[in-house]
Amino acid sequence: MNWRVRIEPYSRPLFFAFSRASRGMTLGVRAVAVDAGGRVMLVRHTYLAGWWLPGGGVDRGETIGDAAARELFEETGLRATAPGRLVSVHSNERFFRGDHVLVYRFDAFEVGELTHRGEIAEIGWFAPDALPDDAHRSTRARLAEMFAGAPVDPLW
Repeated sequence: MNWRVRIEPYSRPLFFAFSRASRGMTLGVRAVAVDAGGRVMLVRHTYLAGWWLPGGGVDRGETIGDAAARELFEETGLRATAPGRLVSVHSNERFFRGDHVLVYRFDAFEVGELTHRGEIAEIGWFAPDALPDDAHRSTRARLAEMFAGAPVDPLW
């Protein structure tokens, strides 16, 4: 197991404490890139177990849609060639008080150069109905909402 995955349970509370002290509310995005074959791009981080939708925090002065496109590019190398479409909004109170996550879908993109610096261990395309066994619960839930008609859960 990667050392970053092992220390994550200990470093996350420190990150959350800093975030809470510096911001009253946090806002994050996740990007669902869908290729011509209907597959979705997922990432495995170097510091978290399992497969996730690409995403991260919204920077000060940045629009939410721009943040989703930026995170998609930074984590996968996919550069959006058209704006993403807002799919859903979720409260992440269960995990982090005051946090909200917005999910954007991208159907138009081109492959660019990967720019992440040690954050992403692996990327991959997967059919929404054939996800890896260790796909994170939230990834499975968002894709079921988008592709299998599951009701949108307002909680992350």
